[in-house]
Amino acid sequence: MSRIITVFGATGAQGGGLARAILADPARRFAVRAVTRRPDSVAARALARAGATVVEADWDDAPAVQRALDGAYGAYCVTSFWEHYSPEVEQAQARIMAEAAARAGVAHVIWSTLEDTRRLIPLGTRMPVLKGRYNVPHYDGKGEADRFFLESGVPATLLYTSAYWENLVVFGMGPQRRADGTLVIGFPTADKRIPWIGAEDIGRSAFGIFARGTSLAGMTIGIAGEHLTGAELAHQLAAALDEPVRYEAMTPEAYRAPGHEALVELANMWQFKRDCETLYCATRSVAATRQLNPALQDFRAWLATHARRIPVPPLASAA
Repeated sequence: MSRIITVFGATGAQGGGLARAILADPARRFAVRAVTRRPDSVAARALARAGATVVEADWDDAPAVQRALDGAYGAYCVTSFWEHYSPEVEQAQARIMAEAAARAGVAHVIWSTLEDTRRLIPLGTRMPVLKGRYNVPHYDGKGEADRFFLESGVPATLLYTSAYWENLVVFGMGPQRRADGTLVIGFPTADKRIPWIGAEDIGRSAFGIFARGTSLAGMTIGIAGEHLTGAELAHQLAAALDEPVRYEAMTPEAYRAPGHEALVELANMWQFKRDCETLYCATRSVAATRQLNPALQDFRAWLATHARRIPVPPLASAA
């Protein structure tokens, strides 16, 4: 019998990529236990048809999480900040998963996490303090939750992900059209290089970690498909969209000016990446990621498949 890997968020971007990578493995080294809150969803039914065992569990339901982990060899643990905007909820969910994995005797956990930015940028020194005690809540909350896995005794790999290129499609980060008709992308990252990755490659890279047994347990691993400046991102977008795209370097203040909670959070995130470029990129080696995932896509390869999904505002019709 194949060893079971419990995949939380199996119908989401990260977990879905891992579930599909496991199911596509010719050696059938693992079986997938796909955890979702909506077992009747289209994505869940597709995984079931492909050979996954789909189980229902809410991350806040400790007994359900325990059942999802009992008998599993490995587990992929991930939380979703953007569903509730609460780092405290993420930490509570991480603690439930970590403690359940330890009780179940899971041999290897991958915890999808991010840096606690407060270790690099002291609170209140360069950017607004959010929610009373965070620089970047969706980073800091995950980083703070690392301790639950590290202190649980379960062998765990901490996985640092990068910005998804899919955010250009679904998160409003794609090109905008100015009044003069030109397409523009803008981030508060100056001329710094930012690590990006295709969401599917996160799952494939996680599979590469599991495929190495427990040799990477106890390590922190960062992954990326390519490190790109804003100008390089715009140049490749222009080639794929067959229309000029200009990069507009914004200030964090301008980015957060509309005052929307997500934009304020993201402005702090981009500023962290900008100010800590060297360390942030070094933590996410493209070459090391390719060793885990030989099929790793760079931006050009990702665009070849996904460019048509990027929403491009139409030119205004002439009066």
